[in-house]
Amino acid sequence: MKSKFRYKAWANAEILDSIAKIDPSRHPEQWTLAVRLMHHTYVVDRIFAAHLSGETHEFQDTNTPETPSLNQLRDRISASDEWYQRYVSRISGSELAQPVPFTFTDGDRGSMTREEMLFHVLAHGAYHRGNVGMALAACGIDRPKDTFTRFLHLNEPGRRNAT
Repeated sequence: MKSKFRYKAWANAEILDSIAKIDPSRHPEQWTLAVRLMHHTYVVDRIFAAHLSGETHEFQDTNTPETPSLNQLRDRISASDEWYQRYVSRISGSELAQPVPFTFTDGDRGSMTREEMLFHVLAHGAYHRGNVGMALAACGIDRPKDTFTRFLHLNEPGRRNAT
């Protein structure tokens, strides 16, 4: 689980670096879309962090009316990714299996295990980084090569020679 959340932080940094290459004056819609999508992933991450820690969150929806600057977004996502890395470094296997009841932002009730919540956070972020990749392509910017395999091989180069 730890490597997956280190990957998430790395992939988020990669996509934010790519968003910084969008010229908002030339591509205002794509820039706004990219920032709003990543802010949405941040908000959902914080909602699920609150569920995981048994706290309440401040969000009324899965995004906010205001659009942060890219620097604000980068700081928020970085802090959230650090929270998740700390969380998964100390959680036990038995805790991962615990169901957690919660309320969605639309008022519906739900329940997921901690492991399911963590998987949702990972999958949800990957899905929307893919959406951002499409916005980057529309601006003529290469999508980051942010696959899990690339992350593993960059961080553990000995895997390239494993047989």
